[in-house]
Amino acid sequence: MNHPALGMCLQRADLAKATGCNLETIRYYEKTGLLAEPLRSAKGYRLYGEKDVRRLRFIMRARALGFTIEEIRGLLTLVDGGTQTCVEVKARTELHLADVRAKIADLRRIETILAKTAAQCSGDAVPQCAVLEALAA
Repeated sequence: MNHPALGMCLQRADLAKATGCNLETIRYYEKTGLLAEPLRSAKGYRLYGEKDVRRLRFIMRARALGFTIEEIRGLLTLVDGGTQTCVEVKARTELHLADVRAKIADLRRIETILAKTAAQCSGDAVPQCAVLEALAA
């Protein structure tokens, strides 16, 4: 099906299939404003075009890379306004990268502590447990 303003037309279920995105997630992105309210057919069906497919794929890739909804909103604001420059996008990406690196460092600390604690645990059927003692300390 085609629509003059959209070119190709997809209903929400078709958009979900085309992008691999869950229907509820699409609804959420619409509710939060990451996806615009779609045009409607004469029968009231939501209609999505190629632009919506590209935007949803962009959002999904950004989410897969750990960008928050607000970070994605910021990137999309640049894109939507046609004001994006590589320097702005790079700065936002580097901030996100710093957050990712901090999370990795935190996870490594957690891994070390858990490994040491688990190694102290006998695993026997006794009431004393090094893991519980470490958590209670």
